[in-house]
Amino acid sequence: MHFRNLKKSAQDVYISDPIDTDKDGNSLTLMDIVSDDISVFDSIDLKLKSEKLYKYIGESLDDREKQIIVMRYGLGNRIPLTQREVAKKLGISRSYVSRIEKKAVTVLKKRFGKEIIDSLG
Repeated sequence: MHFRNLKKSAQDVYISDPIDTDKDGNSLTLMDIVSDDISVFDSIDLKLKSEKLYKYIGESLDDREKQIIVMRYGLGNRIPLTQREVAKKLGISRSYVSRIEKKAVTVLKKRFGKEIIDSLG
């Protein structure tokens, strides 16, 4: 392929160089093939927000609230569980899980909102 030929000639390969053509005869570049729908900036922003969320969960929620949020939203590469599944695992009612979850989410929203307001001021 194109890369093997360039390797033999030891030339630089640029991401915008044409490497092939599509079925309609349009030129394809390396950027077209390896591009991602998520920009680097969006990816970094998501990572920073995720880190803040984990920090706020650790600082703002009690152990039961943390446990329910982690189970409900599948944090830490876990599978998200329904309120019924969480209730069964913890031996409490589904409505109690719902109340704890709602309170925890409200606390986290306030924490994120406070940070945004503080950064503006």
